[in-house]
Amino acid sequence: MPIINRIAAFHDDMTAWRRDLHAHPETAFEEHRTSDYVARKLTEFGIDVDRGLGGTGVVGTIKRGNGPVIGIRADMDALHIHEANGFAHKSTNDGKMHACGHDGHTTMLLGAARYLAEAGRFRGTVHLIFQPAEETEGGGRKMIEDGLFEKFPVEAVYGMHNWPGTPVGKFAVKAGPMLAATDTFEIMVTGKGGHAAMPHTTIDPIVISAQIVTGLQTIASRSTHPVDSAVVSVTQIHAGEAWNIIPEQVLMRGTARAFKPAVRDAVEAQMKRIIEGVAMAHGASAALTYRRNYPPTVNHERETEIAARVACDVVGEANVDRNPMPTMGGEDFAFMLEQKPGCYIFIGNGPSDGGRVLHSPHYDFNDEILPIGASYWARLVETVLPA
Repeated sequence: MPIINRIAAFHDDMTAWRRDLHAHPETAFEEHRTSDYVARKLTEFGIDVDRGLGGTGVVGTIKRGNGPVIGIRADMDALHIHEANGFAHKSTNDGKMHACGHDGHTTMLLGAARYLAEAGRFRGTVHLIFQPAEETEGGGRKMIEDGLFEKFPVEAVYGMHNWPGTPVGKFAVKAGPMLAATDTFEIMVTGKGGHAAMPHTTIDPIVISAQIVTGLQTIASRSTHPVDSAVVSVTQIHAGEAWNIIPEQVLMRGTARAFKPAVRDAVEAQMKRIIEGVAMAHGASAALTYRRNYPPTVNHERETEIAARVACDVVGEANVDRNPMPTMGGEDFAFMLEQKPGCYIFIGNGPSDGGRVLHSPHYDFNDEILPIGASYWARLVETVLPA
C-alpha cells in the first residue's frame, strides 16, 4: 500500500491532532476552537489562511506557480450526542460528540496540507476548505452564499467521507448519485376532539393520521418506478395529553429521500395528495409543510475517473470499488457539486461491529486510516496539478 513515506512519518502527530479534536467537539456554526486549531496548524505549515466564510469556516491556500486551481473540502462539526465511549480522548463537551468522523476528515486534510506545503510536487493552486455545520445545518451552502467560489475560484472540488463496514485500505466511488436528497416535512391533521368514550361525536385525528402514515408508504411501493429509489419515513407523532380525551390535532414529522430531481418532485406532490385526500375523506383537514434541505450528492464523470485512478494508485485497483451502492443518507457537499464539477469518495473505516457506525454514541474514527486518506489527498493534488 503506497502511502507517502513522509505522511507515514508523522502518523503519530495526526493521531494526536485527531484525538484532540475528538475530545473537544463543537456543533454547527460553533466550531470556534476547532477553527482556531485548524488555522493555527495551517499557519505553522506556512500556508495562507482565510477565515470567516460560513461563520467559522477556514480556507488554506497553497500556490505553486501558474496552473489549474482545485478545492478540497473537509467538514469540522460534531453532533448532539452523548458519547458512550470510555477511552482517554472521549468528548469533554457533554452532549456533543464526533460521531461521524469529521474529526478524522479534518485531520486527514491537515496531514495532506502539511505534506503539500513541505514537499508536494505540483504546479497550480489548491484551496483547502474546512467547512462548518455539515450536520443538518448546511454549512457548505452558507460558505457558498458568503462567496466561497468567488473569493476562491476553483475548476473542480473534491470531498471524502469515512465509511464504517468497509475494510481499511479500501475506497468506493462512482459517477452519478452517491447520496440522496434529504428533505423534511411536517403534517398537521386537524379533526374534532372530544370524549374518548364517545368517539362518534369526534373526528379522530389519530385514526386519520394512522391512515396517512400507511398511505405514505405507497409512494415508494406503488407510485415510484421500481428502478428508482424513494424513502418517506414518519419519525415523530405528537398528540394528546390525557388517557380519555381524543385530541383535536396530531402533528407528524419525518424525512423524505430521493436521488433524482423528478422523483423528489413527485414525492412531494404525492404526499400532498394522500394527506389531503385521506383527511377530506374523514371530514378533517390536513396541511403539509415540506422543506427541501440538501440536494442529492451527484459525482461528475471526469472528476470521478480522476479520483478513482488516484485511489487505485494509493491502495491498488483491487481495493477500489468502482460501483458501490448509493446511500440514502445526505451530505451538504452536494451544494458544492451543484456549483462546480467534482467527486465525493468513501474511504473504508474498518469494522462496524459493537455499534461503531455513523451517528452512534459508540463510534470512533479509525486512526489507522489517517495516512491513507492524507496520501489520497496529496496524490490527488499532484495528479490534477502536475508539476
